This record gives sequence, structure tokens and C-alpha cells, in this order.
Amino acid sequence: MRLLDVEAVHAAYGPSEVLFGLSLGVDSGEVVTLLGRNGMGKTTTVRTIMGLMRASRGRIVWRGEPIANRPSHVVARLGLGYVPEGRRIFPNLSVRENLLVAGRRRDGGAALWDLQRVLDFFPRLADRLDNGGAQLSGGEQQMLAIGRALMTNPSLLVLDEATEGLAPIVREEIWRRLHELKGTGVAILIIDEELDELCALADRHYVIEKGEIVWSGDTSALQADARVQAIYLAV
Repeated sequence: MRLLDVEAVHAAYGPSEVLFGLSLGVDSGEVVTLLGRNGMGKTTTVRTIMGLMRASRGRIVWRGEPIANRPSHVVARLGLGYVPEGRRIFPNLSVRENLLVAGRRRDGGAALWDLQRVLDFFPRLADRLDNGGAQLSGGEQQMLAIGRALMTNPSLLVLDEATEGLAPIVREEIWRRLHELKGTGVAILIIDEELDELCALADRHYVIEKGEIVWSGDTSALQADARVQAIYLAV
């Protein structure tokens, strides 16, 4: 079942247009990447999906319902969990408070992701439960940001730069957890620079260049297309 459709979306910062008719989609339980060099519009795309930026044209459809330009808190309540670039945890709240403030049940039922399940998923957070967000390492902050998004019990988890700036051992742990998360059936839309890890995790990929999707396909097609990797992804 299609969860998310982004259809010919345009978005701009003031007079400077960044997205030019961008389209992509995510199905239920699917892991999809948004790939491209820095400055090509990846973060703008997910911010527009989440209602943090205005779409000047085009449609954003969630489970068949148009959601473009709805307030971000409304979008989040529909079942889209967001882990932003830079993590954006609450530095003056404890780990426990950061998690509990985001907790909600989906459709009035029992919570699938609650405090204990998040702590079981990220045991490091259990050891830091009463520490303030500002007292955590970068890797622990990223775990907290993911855990906070999971506390909303999302159907789609959107991650912007999931492992940027993390130590190798922490990156490995994050990737392991994302593989586990995929096994639970949560759909994922992910931005990251680790192409090998993304190919091991994801079902499909979109490549963005200057605000437009220039290529899309599954993992085997991406791995076989040296031209796309060289032109659009190589640093």
C-alpha cells in the first residue's frame, strides 16, 4: 500500500526556488533513500514533506489524503516520525523527558513503542536516563532523536543524515538498529552519505540533482549503474 506520494512539488526559500517539480513515493514497510550531493535539495524535500516548509506547487499525499502545507504537528500526528539533521533534541530535558514528551498512541490503541521498548532498543539511553540532553555524546543524541521519533509510533520514519559526524562504532550500531527497525514493518525514508550501508538496507532509491529527481530504481539497478554513481553521488 502506498503511504506517501510527493507529486511535482516546488518549494523555495524566499525568491530562491529549491525544488522543481520533485516527485517520489514510499510504500508501506518499504525503505527508500534520497541520495545526492550536499545542496541539491534533500533536506528541503523532507522539510516540505513534514510541513516545515511550504510547497508552492504540487501535491503531498499521505494514505490518499492531501497534506501539503498542513502544520508540522498535524503531519506528525498522522504517522510521520522525523529525525532532523542536527538531531534537535531538547538540551535542558533529561533523556527520560525527551522521550516521554513525544509519546503517543496510534489510533487510540496500545502503544507499540513506549519508553521501555525504546530503552531496550537503545540500551545506552537506559544508562543515561536521568542525564540532560546536552550531556550526551553525539551518538547518544542521535539514538535519542531516533527514539523520540519512535515514541510517536510512526508508520513512516524520516531520517535526515542518520549517521553524519558519528564515530565509526556508533555508526555501525545505528545501521544495525535501522535493519532491526525495518524488520518491524516501519517504512523509512532516509538521507545519508553511506552508500554501501544504504544499499544494504534500502529497497529503492531516488537521486536528486538541483531540486529534481534525475534517477530512481532499486538497489541492484543503482549498484550496476556506475554512471549515476560517478555523476551524481561521487564527491
